[in-house]
Order: sequence, then C-alpha cells, then structure tokens
Amino acid sequence: MAVGTGHGADAGAEVPDLEGVPLLGSLLDLKSDSLGTYLRARRRHGDVVRITAGPPGLRAELYCVFSAEGAQRVLATESANFRKDNPFYQEIRESFGNGLLTSQDEDYLRQRRLVQPLFTRKRVDGYADAVAAETASTLAGWEERGDAVVDVGEQMTHLALRAVARILFGTDVDATVDVVDRCFPVITEYVLRRGYSPANVPRGWPTPGNRRAAAAMEELYAVCDGIISARRDAPEGQGAGGEDLLTLLAAAQSGDDAGFDAAELRDQVLIFLLAGHETTATSLAFALHLLGRHPEEQARAREEVSRVLGDRMPQAADLDRLPYLTQVLKEAMRLYPAAPVIGREAVAATVIDGHTVPAGATVILAPWVTHRHPRYWSDPDRFDPGRFAPEAEAARPRYAWFPFGGGPRACIGQHFSMLESVIALAMVLRAYEFEAVDTEVPVSAGITLRTTGPARCRIRRVRP
Repeated sequence: MAVGTGHGADAGAEVPDLEGVPLLGSLLDLKSDSLGTYLRARRRHGDVVRITAGPPGLRAELYCVFSAEGAQRVLATESANFRKDNPFYQEIRESFGNGLLTSQDEDYLRQRRLVQPLFTRKRVDGYADAVAAETASTLAGWEERGDAVVDVGEQMTHLALRAVARILFGTDVDATVDVVDRCFPVITEYVLRRGYSPANVPRGWPTPGNRRAAAAMEELYAVCDGIISARRDAPEGQGAGGEDLLTLLAAAQSGDDAGFDAAELRDQVLIFLLAGHETTATSLAFALHLLGRHPEEQARAREEVSRVLGDRMPQAADLDRLPYLTQVLKEAMRLYPAAPVIGREAVAATVIDGHTVPAGATVILAPWVTHRHPRYWSDPDRFDPGRFAPEAEAARPRYAWFPFGGGPRACIGQHFSMLESVIALAMVLRAYEFEAVDTEVPVSAGITLRTTGPARCRIRRVRP
C-alpha cells in the first residue's frame, strides 16, 4: 500500500480491532459510554486501534490514535492531511454555522485573518473587568443562600455564559442569555443524535425532532440577527456595545479580505457562544469539584489567592502571579478536558505509531485517553496540580496535554479561557469554601464534555 506521508514512508502494520458484537460491532458501547470504550481500546490494543460500529452497509470505522506523538502528527506536523470532514462536524456546521470551529481551507484562513487581531493577549486582557463583574454578580446571588448546596456545573455554566455574552454583546447581554440557555441544549442534542447515527432523515422532513431543532435555531438566529442589525444600523460611535467583540467583528478588516457580512457575523457569534462558554464552564466546574474533594489543595490555592489579591479585584496581570491556581486549572483540564474527543478525516494513507491509517479514514484523537496515558502520567486518575509545575511540564511531550487542540487549528480563544477561568476561580475561592457532596460526577462526550449527573458542593462563606 502506498503511504501518503509526503516522505515516501513504508506501509505500517495492520491496525488492531477492538472486539465488538456480531452485526453491530461496538455501536452500543460507543452510545452508552464512548469515553470508557476508548479507554478500554487503548488498554487492550495500544495506541492505534480500529473500532467498528453499526450494521453492515452502514458501518463506521474509527481509527483511534491515543499517543501524544500520534496526536502531534495529526494536529500539527501533518495537519494538512487531516481535515474536519467527518459527519459530526457537518452537523455542527449546519446547526451553528460555518464559523472558525468548522470552516476549512480559504474560508477558514480568511476568518482567522479577520478574527486573530481581536484575540491578541493585549486585547483579551481587556476583558478581565467584564469577567470579574459577572463573577461578582454570581457571588452576590450566593450571599442569599448562606451555607448551602449548589450544583457547580449549573452555576459555572450560568457564569460562563453571562461572561461570554457580555463580552460579545456588551449591554445586550440580557437579551441573549435566556434564549441561548433555552435553545442551545435542544440544538446540541439534535447535533449529537444525528452526528452519531449511521443514517439520518433529511433535516427538512417534518419529524418532531426536526421541528423542535428548527424552532430552536430560528429563535436563536433571530436574537443574534436582531442585535447584529441594530449594531450595524447605529450611527458611528453610538453602537450599543462600543468595544464589545461583536462591534469589533463587524468592523474587522485584513488586507484584501472583505469584512464579515451579516450571516457570517452570526456564524462567528454562534461558534463563540458555543465554544466560549461550555469549555470554560467545564474547566471551572471540575476545578471546584476536585478542590471540594481535596481540602489541602483547596487551602493552598486559597492562600495563594489571598496573598496575591488581598481584597482587590483580580486583573489580567494576576495570571502570572497565581501559578498554583493555574496548575489546579490545568490539572482539572487534564482529568476533564472540555473537548474529550477530536475528529478528523485522513486525506491520504499515513503511518502513525507504526500502523497504517488508510486514506478516507475517520481519525479519532481522545484527550480523555491521552491525558490518562500511563506513559506520560503516573497514577493518572489521581488529582495532582504539581504535575503542572514548570519542570514537570517541560519533561513531558508537547501533546501529552492538549485541551485546546493544537497546530494551525488550535483554539483561538485559549488565552481568553485561561484568563476567565483564573479570574473567576480566584474570586470564588476567596469568598467560599467547597466540600464535594457528590464524590463522583458522571460525564459523557457531547460537542463538549458534559455532566450526566449533579456536581454538587456544599459552600460556606470564608470567614475573615
């Protein structure tokens, strides 16, 4: 077999198969527990494993790559050979638009050129006050509860959504949060159901599921389009947002690239809403829940926050002054990566870790698995922020930890996510102590990692 690595490499060994059941392969296992299935595949067969799912004629073959070195080849060194062409990305594209997450080729390059100047470190640091304000608002709501039990998953989702909506829409934040909160779950479930199904009816057929999703998309699109239209019609300098991200996106220019039209603006807004709040909410929720199960680490993080911040509001410059808190977040993102599975399609046959992945193959990377790989992580299920001390990070392969992806398609908002997470976590820990009520939180792989049960903590006001 010819191997399309661009370097004339010889064909590799055949990829081992994960055992499944007759006719359906591993379809039921993937539907009931895809993350556990991927973990089992690596333990049984190594770093490149083929998983088949579905009945004959509708069968999918997934080529799973679990090593850090394999992830680096797919995402970085040979990224041009691995495209976002699989059915799952197509479903996201049709529901949430062709924004930075899903676009490809010249569309993606143009969008990236237009958006990149809005995500420089200096520009993103300017959003610190908005994050702090929304965190303060969440904490004010907790004041009325006293010592109580809260679901940190729900609470951090609400906080992260309000923060990203405020940064996107400025003073129009309240007009969007309720609609997003109501419509996103409906659309997300629709995308997941279609993305993982071996066959789907056309979206235009009047089935109950299609109608529910269409109504949610119509409502969501309408509120975004209304804000975009009002912003564009406002006299120069009198837009509702001023320096909000939507205003900046509407004015974005780059060399000979035309700016975004109204539909393209909506696509970018929807992708930023999706990726910008769900990923940060996941990191914050699990950081708090893990600290609620590990009081010594919680006390150490709180001591650092109190020593660095005192009673003042955190600022962007404080990120570098809170190294242990940052290690806590990175360890939470290791154990609970917001993007637990990443999909690509191979353009040409490629040898990865000694095995041939054929042209046209659906390739699965799983941070959920690589972040627990015993080759890179000792006692991998243990919560240990010390893994991210500078010397420990330097000793590991670059892609042993990749919650933001990597290579030319790395998440453009990773500095914003860390800024928001550190500021919010610092303020919350300074104000409250956490004790986990649910010792384990069940999760599943959706568009992002999602909890399938409560993540409750008992909160107590920190006494002076």
